[in-house]
Amino acid sequence: MTDAAVAFPDRSAGLSFRALTPADVDAWLDLIVRMAEADRPIWFERREDLEEVFASTKNDPERNSLIGFDDTGTPRAFGRVTMNEGSSKAYTWGGVDPAWRRRGIGTAVYQWQEARARQRGNGLILRTYAEENNEGHNALLKRAGNEIVRYWTEMTRPLTEPIPEAALDRGLAFADFSDQISEQIRLAHNEAFQDHWGSEPRDQESWRFTVSHPDFRPDWSLAVVDTGSGEVAGYHIASLDPNYAKTHGYSEGYTELLGVRNQWRGRGIAPAILAEAMRRYKSAGIDHAGLQVDTENPSGAHGLYEALGYGPTHRTFTYDKALAD
Repeated sequence: MTDAAVAFPDRSAGLSFRALTPADVDAWLDLIVRMAEADRPIWFERREDLEEVFASTKNDPERNSLIGFDDTGTPRAFGRVTMNEGSSKAYTWGGVDPAWRRRGIGTAVYQWQEARARQRGNGLILRTYAEENNEGHNALLKRAGNEIVRYWTEMTRPLTEPIPEAALDRGLAFADFSDQISEQIRLAHNEAFQDHWGSEPRDQESWRFTVSHPDFRPDWSLAVVDTGSGEVAGYHIASLDPNYAKTHGYSEGYTELLGVRNQWRGRGIAPAILAEAMRRYKSAGIDHAGLQVDTENPSGAHGLYEALGYGPTHRTFTYDKALAD
């Protein structure tokens, strides 16, 4: 497919569009904050996430992003299309300033994203995530011919409740996260999730961003090591969103990634990891432990989390649209 630029939406909605540049980060972040104040999402980007768009070697913003400005030079909408090398899926990200909604801007941005995705590959799936409580976003995606293909549940657990007793088997031990073990954890994650729905391998660049992000908490992140072989059997990557308490009323230590490699499954590693994470959160003065679960995951993870005291708070939908050759 050609990689020439896709024409930006015209000014029929009152905005002038162009590609995002590093000089836009401050104004772009202000737009995201305005959207978050109205939509109250589970999570929203911070400056480092926006800066990473221009630092990454993938998904060149010049061809894979747009931002729309009103006549005062204030950004009112943006969109991006991302895709991992060799993947059959492209992803859309974006939004519209709450004061500029219901003017067809979101539809125009999505149509541009679809055109760009078609340009990047034959027969791709165009994938978008939408939170259940964002009615406008869900309506737009359905009008554009998308279908819900997966449901994700955010779960939380107050740390005022007793932390479960869950110990590791003999021959297994906790190891704190460190630079020395980071690559082993990345490889363990790719192996543990190779058959999980929608999962794609984490390359070294994306992993480096994950474990250097300001929200990442190495003191709450760990591995379970087989003491005989020295191999990583399971792992836990944790984060703390500084905006979460302002939006939801409590602080939450969050499980970003949790996995156990096949040959060590069935030995209670996951509950032992989560109990250890809870102890670390609580000792740091955190109010809740949180995570996300694939509602249709056949591994029984949802039941495990409920047994450990987690309860549902929000849902997110995965929408897909098949782009014909």
